[in-house]
Amino acid sequence: MNFGGIEPECAAYDGATFAVIPVPYDLTSTYQSGSRQGPAAILAASANMELYDEELQKVTYREGIFTAAPIEVDARGPDRMVGAIRQVVSDVLMDGKIPVLLGGEHSITLGAVQAVQAAFPNLTVLQLDAHADLRESYQGTPYSHACIARRIQELCPLVQAGIRSMSEEEAVFMKEQSIKTFSADFILDEPAWIDKICEHLTGDIYVTIDLDVLDPAFMPSTGTPEPGGVSWHDVLRLIREVSKKCRIRGFDVVELSPIPGHIAPDFLAAKLIYRIMGYLTA
Repeated sequence: MNFGGIEPECAAYDGATFAVIPVPYDLTSTYQSGSRQGPAAILAASANMELYDEELQKVTYREGIFTAAPIEVDARGPDRMVGAIRQVVSDVLMDGKIPVLLGGEHSITLGAVQAVQAAFPNLTVLQLDAHADLRESYQGTPYSHACIARRIQELCPLVQAGIRSMSEEEAVFMKEQSIKTFSADFILDEPAWIDKICEHLTGDIYVTIDLDVLDPAFMPSTGTPEPGGVSWHDVLRLIREVSKKCRIRGFDVVELSPIPGHIAPDFLAAKLIYRIMGYLTA
């Protein structure tokens, strides 16, 4: 199964613009597990999309979308997975392709960011998320999904959007480090919110999208849903503008935890990925 269910000539590696990398991993999930099923659900949903993009008025998949085999889970710990993901993404970047990771829990982002930052040293990461994910360690590991933004912040500049849940420790750290964080309330209330976020984004960008950034009314299929999130159109408007102003070198969509019999969230995730691919090749 490949992303979009596309014909072999458009799914071949050599001519692909994008390399889709499934990572079915959720070892550090702490509330509702199940995001290991996310990549398969996204791929299944993507095979049922209309491949003509009505917004962009083009057939994006003709740019070439290769789908890799899922990265094998290493149960020895999340640090091992980080290394495995970093190697796969590094190989994709060396071949001039844009990596697109399908999660899986949010901890998978670190390996991708390490690889992209090595290739593009002036990288900034844009994190769309309900949670700050700035803990130093959680449940005995600094590589937990709850620590991903802390690890990214140690590597390169970080801009967060949609945040509406954090611990006291994270709130203190955020202020001490002056991390650029834009809450969901800010997005909902500030007319110029996109411009204000984009002020902090230039050059090379990696985008990580935890689907719980969306309100549970749009995206109930996550392990840690939070009320008061943003909308489908908010996410698209932001990514569209970022893609115009910056060079998005890779992105991921993580934390889809499929609900049996409820396919709308799976389809949303697949179409979001496809639309972002369209923005990057517009």
